Amino acid sequence: MYERIAEILRSDPEITGRGTRIGQSRERRVIEAFRFGFGPFRLSLVGGSHADEPVGPSFLRHLVSYLGSLPANDPLVAGYEWWIIPHLNPDGEERNRPWADDRATAFDVGTYLENVVRELPGDDIEFGYPRDAADTEARPENQAAWVWWRRAAGPFDLHVSLHGMGFAAGPWHLVEAAWRERCGILIERCSAAAHSLGYVLHDVERGGEKGFERIERGFCTRPDSRRMREHFEALGDRETAVLFRPSSMEAMRSLGGDPLTLVSEVPLFLTPGAGEELGPPDPAAEAWRARITDWRGRLVTGADASTVSSEAAAAGMTAMPIRDQMELQWRLVTAGIEQVEGERGC
Repeated sequence: MYERIAEILRSDPEITGRGTRIGQSRERRVIEAFRFGFGPFRLSLVGGSHADEPVGPSFLRHLVSYLGSLPANDPLVAGYEWWIIPHLNPDGEERNRPWADDRATAFDVGTYLENVVRELPGDDIEFGYPRDAADTEARPENQAAWVWWRRAAGPFDLHVSLHGMGFAAGPWHLVEAAWRERCGILIERCSAAAHSLGYVLHDVERGGEKGFERIERGFCTRPDSRRMREHFEALGDRETAVLFRPSSMEAMRSLGGDPLTLVSEVPLFLTPGAGEELGPPDPAAEAWRARITDWRGRLVTGADASTVSSEAAAAGMTAMPIRDQMELQWRLVTAGIEQVEGERGC
């Protein structure tokens, strides 16, 4: 399954108007969803939950096009039931177009820092799902996804929310806490994929903050809404804390069963040395953070984006090729499938 990545990325990503319209965004842009297959393994994939993370949606558009081209007897169709929302945040996609060029093979850091837009904590789509049936104040994007998933009338086996990071040493993988002792296959497969492409795994010790519990290098438990609220309450920011609703992972697990939920975190830009000394503090990560803060400040006051890009390259920062990011996301999806099937003895 993993080996199909080249075929998937050759597929036409222009899919608008070919799916099911499940709702619309705050600014009335259409949200499309796609279903394929009737197999016994049900999985959900969603992209775009954060406005500044374009690669997951781009990959899912390729995947949707590919799955739609397969015959009914293909194992990917006959053995699985795919529920895919390529982009749950079309408003955020529109705001980030100045730097997120669909034709790019990698992004430019100066242009990114000058133009990137991200929702504030408490307003992002990932932590915006209805708390219960009476919660009609959740964002329309979240309500649309939630209603659509509930049409499955039963549990899912796997849910993967495709995210990204602006800056990191390499790929990072967030795992459902209930599966942290049962993710050996996942760790082996994702680690091998990263190393085969020449990347180190990102590493950080956050000591449980927001739900991030380190498993090993490159792997950590995913955050949850309760821990998010506790974090902001501890900062004295109750106004932000009360805004957090369930994440897509929590929403998926509320449908029943014991689904493996995963989050991909693949960086746009690589910061060598981060994570080699965990800390906290991590001196390399702190040095990169200071540089990035300085570049942002200078861009605000009129510095040229190309100058910042040149300085970043001279400091050792590189852009991860978009194709590699997509391959690492697909590896996480297929590793998740292998992990669940392995537990079942399939």
